[in-house]
Amino acid sequence: MTTPTRRRKKAAPKTFKAAYDILKTNAAELQQQDEPDIDNLMTTVEESIAAYRVCETRINAVQQALDAAFAEEKSTSSTDS
Repeated sequence: MTTPTRRRKKAAPKTFKAAYDILKTNAAELQQQDEPDIDNLMTTVEESIAAYRVCETRINAVQQALDAAFAEEKSTSSTDS
C-alpha cells in the first residue's frame, strides 16, 4: 500500500491573475476527481480561500477606483453645464 503524497501549501498569490489561475486549477482538479482526495482537501481549500481573497480585494479596489472616476466625471460635467 502506498501512502498518498501531500501537497505543500503554496504561498498566497500576489496578483489577480495568479490567484485566478489557482482557483481555476483547483476547481478543475476537484471536478476531475472520481474519489475525493481527502488527504489534500484542506490544503486545496486553504489555498483556494487565500486566492479568492486576493481576487476579491483586487476586484473591490477596481470597483472603488471606477466609482471614484465616474463620480469625478459626473461632478466635472455638471459644473461645465
